[in-house]
Amino acid sequence: MNRSRGHCRQFFQPDNRRAFLNNAACGFGAVALSHLFGHSDGLVYGQNENRSGSGLAPKPTHHDPRATSVIFLYMDGGVSQVDSFDPKPRLKDFEGRPFPSKMEPTQFNNIGNTLPSPWQFRQYGESGIPVSDLFRQTAKHVDEMAVVRSMVSNFPEHTNANYFLHTGNGQQGRPSMGAWFGYGLGTECQDLPHFVVLNGGLIPPGGIDNFGSGFLPASYQASVFANGDPPVSDIKPRESSAELQRKKLDVIRRMDLASLDRYGRDDQVESAIANYELAARMQL
Repeated sequence: MNRSRGHCRQFFQPDNRRAFLNNAACGFGAVALSHLFGHSDGLVYGQNENRSGSGLAPKPTHHDPRATSVIFLYMDGGVSQVDSFDPKPRLKDFEGRPFPSKMEPTQFNNIGNTLPSPWQFRQYGESGIPVSDLFRQTAKHVDEMAVVRSMVSNFPEHTNANYFLHTGNGQQGRPSMGAWFGYGLGTECQDLPHFVVLNGGLIPPGGIDNFGSGFLPASYQASVFANGDPPVSDIKPRESSAELQRKKLDVIRRMDLASLDRYGRDDQVESAIANYELAARMQL
């Protein structure tokens, strides 16, 4: 039973964070103000809810973790593995000739004949990992690196290959790597997005589904930061006063909560509420 539908709500007892916000007079301003008061858990939360209601509170692990963050560098049009850390010496045998192995027809089949890497490879460190002359300085630290050559795929075009790289599946609609990290580990900072994409201006083939949450709640998707000012869209208030912004946010909150009350739980609406709360905290 939805307790918020009681007769005239005179004796309403809120039993979770969202119910409290629905009946409070101060709205999102209080959510942000609680941070200033040093109230680390915000206002009122249900037993299994964190500050945003998205399950992003830090989660215990089966051992003491050493990593504090995950940085994934995706280089659209970056240097080939053949020219960096994965030498293919047999390409020399077919230089200038058609590649002998059978290849599935793609838009790239008419590029031409076999071209080996122009860079020399040398073995470095105690591990003896081969590194091309392009990365002589990086090669000095090769024993601190893990070079993985077993991650291969047979996708003939960029979009599905990107889905595979970012989500582990070549089909659209799966959770991205960052979404899984947030789902499995949570985040220690509730005042910043747990999953950030630093974008230089181009979204890779496959679009924002590369950074999406898939079948996980929408709150686990990435926040895309742009290369400019402001880096986050709509983060700077346009209202003439904080009071006016608070009133607008309160109206949006009431509309969203009314929608939830009318139609029941909805992942997109609940994630939008969490985003409003996060944006308010990011402005402080």
